[in-house]
Amino acid sequence: MKHIAWMIGAMLILASCNEKYRKIDKDDVTVSSERLDTIGPEPKTQTEIREELLTKGYQIFDIIDEKTNDTIIMQQYFIAFLKNGPNKIQNEEESKRLLREHLEHLKNMYDMGYADISGPFGDVGEITGITIYNVPTLKMADSLANADPMVKAGSLEIEIHPWWAPKGYSLR
Repeated sequence: MKHIAWMIGAMLILASCNEKYRKIDKDDVTVSSERLDTIGPEPKTQTEIREELLTKGYQIFDIIDEKTNDTIIMQQYFIAFLKNGPNKIQNEEESKRLLREHLEHLKNMYDMGYADISGPFGDVGEITGITIYNVPTLKMADSLANADPMVKAGSLEIEIHPWWAPKGYSLR
């Protein structure tokens, strides 16, 4: 619960900064050509990133910092909270098999570009971990999360929420 409160607090702090918000739609893709994506032979401009996200159906908007005039693309992601499910696996062998399949599923989601990060929480509680899905719709995130073998077995349940974060930023 502390983690959820921390994430909400961080978003509120971001929202309370002296910045302007501007929703982006398919006809509004003109901004600076500042290079954001430095992976690959030819980095993408903000305009190219916006066009690509909008074409794929992602929800985005800009935050413009009035002090620096920097433009930050905010993208909607989906956080899947993994919660204890109703079916506690009693058989140790079955439990180990499901855990292997669960971890393989999460790795596949990452390798295919559908999930940006996954991991367990460090405390014991109802919510055991999260996955942040980088997909355009809640329906897609829900489908991918519910394809997890531990969810199918009832050992885990999924609760998904839309979440906004700056595009291209990484954990540090």
